[in-house]
Amino acid sequence: MPLFGTDGVRGLANGPLTADLALSLAQATAVVLGQGRTADARRAAGKRISAVVARDPRVSGEFLSAAVEAGLASSGVDVYDAGVLPTPATAFLIADRDADFGVMVSASHNPAPDNGIKIFARGGVKLPDVVEQRIESAMAGPKLQPTGAGVGRIRRFADAEDRYVVHLLQSLPHRLDGIHVVLDCAHGAAAGVSPQTFADAGAEVTVIGADPDGLNINDGVGSTHLDSLAETVVRLGADLGIAHDGDADRCLAVDAEGRIVDGDQIMAILAVAMKDRGTLSQDTLVTTVMSNLGLHRAMADHGIHVVQTPVGDRYVLERMNEQGFSLGGEQSGHVIMSEFATTGDGLLTGLHLVAEMARQGKTLAELAAVMTVYPQVLVNVPGVDRTRTDDDGVIAAVRAAEAELGDSGRVLLRPSGTEQLVRVMVEAEDAATARRIADELADVVRVRLALAG
Repeated sequence: MPLFGTDGVRGLANGPLTADLALSLAQATAVVLGQGRTADARRAAGKRISAVVARDPRVSGEFLSAAVEAGLASSGVDVYDAGVLPTPATAFLIADRDADFGVMVSASHNPAPDNGIKIFARGGVKLPDVVEQRIESAMAGPKLQPTGAGVGRIRRFADAEDRYVVHLLQSLPHRLDGIHVVLDCAHGAAAGVSPQTFADAGAEVTVIGADPDGLNINDGVGSTHLDSLAETVVRLGADLGIAHDGDADRCLAVDAEGRIVDGDQIMAILAVAMKDRGTLSQDTLVTTVMSNLGLHRAMADHGIHVVQTPVGDRYVLERMNEQGFSLGGEQSGHVIMSEFATTGDGLLTGLHLVAEMARQGKTLAELAAVMTVYPQVLVNVPGVDRTRTDDDGVIAAVRAAEAELGDSGRVLLRPSGTEQLVRVMVEAEDAATARRIADELADVVRVRLALAG
């Protein structure tokens, strides 16, 4: 089974993800990313190979980041230890510091016992599959073992947070004065930097989920648990709430009435605003196949093209980079604004969302009304052969459902990439129709694709 998943190496800390593994992975990363023409040219110019390392506040991040830094320094890489910072801050700082690569120790929205290691190349960009495969192969090969002055140094990156905050503030098209925002930092990496940045931008800030103790990250708070945020916004009469996940690469919101504003709605708001300002490259938004039909219709109404990719922010990023698009993301709240970031950035997204409220003098509910959210039902069908979704009976059932829905809905069958199950998603103008058709299709999948034995 491959070591790298869809977003780095992830697993139970001190289970599959040990200090030894982190050390070996770092050494292999130094072999692969610390070599080549660019690295050789830097050495020829008298520069040393360097990397930025940061982590979220979960307790296991302390020993895992120490192991990563030890592996890099023992391989001759100078390490800039940025401490606890969001994943997108790490990506930004790699480019800002002109480092050769970087490592983020985080398991994002996963519970505290899990952890992960994400590796970014020069410029703060995610690694393509082929480079991840080279790193995994290099773990079994010889290591770099310089001695004397050749070993790497580990230095505290003292102004890392300040650099990131300045970058975020400089990106804003409008200040946030007069808006009361509740921030849910998921007891995660945004707990320090997000409240500071929103306040510096002029917002009145109330904070929840900002007391990380190493064990409470994502525990009942953050972008996967919005109830507390919605209750706080309504109780305080705030204008909106912003929720991050553990490593702050996501942003979801709730309006003044406590209603959820998801990634699709946020992208719709930003896309229209960017088109009006002339900053939406090629008047195009990049989304995954899971984005709501309402988003597609809203974009069509505003003359904005929509490009679809498979599920996963890495695929969105790949398409954006290939064709030079400036905005893309996922319904889950990964939003990528490529003018300012190389990856999803929950702080950047939240700041620009609130800036639009301030600039237009509208509530979040008024802005979110740019799109109608179609009821969406997702049914997971386990215990089936996910490789056979081209079965004639399944295809016939999907076509019948599409014929019934016409232009008023959408059907998507998607095999899981990691489990023996098929996901059935149906959108319709009303929830009852979406539920009925999804259940009917799930029954067909269950019967037609049943595993033998």
